[in-house]
Amino acid sequence: MPLTIRPATRADAALILRFITELAIYERAEHEVKTDAAGIDASLFADDASASALICERDGQPLGYAVYFFNYSTWLGRNGLYLEDLYVTPEARGTGAGKALLKHLAQIAVSHGCGRFEWSVLDWNEPAIQFYESLGAKPQEEWTTYRLTGAALNALAEQP
Repeated sequence: MPLTIRPATRADAALILRFITELAIYERAEHEVKTDAAGIDASLFADDASASALICERDGQPLGYAVYFFNYSTWLGRNGLYLEDLYVTPEARGTGAGKALLKHLAQIAVSHGCGRFEWSVLDWNEPAIQFYESLGAKPQEEWTTYRLTGAALNALAEQP
């Protein structure tokens, strides 16, 4: 049976949460998942949602998902596509599901005139790194990601 990629719908909120949790367990960060199905519904499927999701299926069985959003490059003067999450269930790895999701996302990026398609990968996730590099992706080693969350985020927002 061929793989199919479709846009996620509100009915997929619980499935997406399950995939998020499985991904977090794989990434050794299950404790960081703070959302629930209602949070997924509100953030991905509201009229003003800034992110979108895709579901990969074979014969109606969900195998994985991707969440993405558009960002902007001032240097290119063009939008980019940022992949927030890509996950394929362990039993479906090696079946082409991950590549199909990435190809679909690349097609979205090209059709929207994006100059970039980017994502992050944990430095210890060697299988993912090898997979991405086999597709022609290159690490951006000169950049370091910074993040503000929780109290630090609130403190900066509240500074006079």
